[in-house]
Amino acid sequence: MSRTLNLELKIWRQDGPDADGRFEVYPALGIPDDASFLEMLDIVNEELIEEGRAPIEFPHDCREGICGTCGMMINGKAHGPEKGTAVCQLHMRKFNDGDAIVIEPWRARAFPVLRDLVVDRSPLDSIIEAGGYVTAPTGTAADANDTPIPKEVADSAMDAAACIGCGACVAACPNSAGQLFTAAKVWHLNSLPQGQAERYRRAENMVETMEQFFGSCTNHGECSEACPKEISQDFIAYLNRDYMKSKIKNRRLAGQS
Repeated sequence: MSRTLNLELKIWRQDGPDADGRFEVYPALGIPDDASFLEMLDIVNEELIEEGRAPIEFPHDCREGICGTCGMMINGKAHGPEKGTAVCQLHMRKFNDGDAIVIEPWRARAFPVLRDLVVDRSPLDSIIEAGGYVTAPTGTAADANDTPIPKEVADSAMDAAACIGCGACVAACPNSAGQLFTAAKVWHLNSLPQGQAERYRRAENMVETMEQFFGSCTNHGECSEACPKEISQDFIAYLNRDYMKSKIKNRRLAGQS
């Protein structure tokens, strides 16, 4: 049986990238416990609009745990209290009547606040632009079954490809490192036959682009704990291996040209 919750929300409000931010407190009354966290914010925003006040800006898109848009800190945790869950999949039954909930944007230098809970995550796009694709000409696409791929390789690639690029790993990391995101995006291509032609150029370009924006990984492990898709830290080891190899192989290729 559904119940309702009366909550107190302490939400970060910021009018723009150059404005000073502050916390403001809002009541969230009569919230159904089967509502999602974003639906709860929708209810609060409807009340604010009815009162002639500015609604809370928060990031969202698919609301199905696929797009990675909905990231925010909830009571100090990326995506909130439920492990392996994006904000849009977090339901209010995880909270208790009378709870005070603190809601903040991602806190990372690479993710400047645009407004309220919305941050600029374009540095993640820059990493993808540096090599997160396959450009080698292959002619007409072959039938998928014509390229034999061992099951363990396919499984590993699929696990890495599960990354939705939300940025929780960066927000949770004490160093604001981007290694888990980069590792997932590199490995899901580098592990497959189609990605081999550009494997080492991809690793070098994506890692060095990442280093322009993000801090260094010191193996705290907070990234994997915060990840809504529970991406393994093993991929960081694979990334480091391919990056080290890339510095040798790419230097050799440059010398031959």
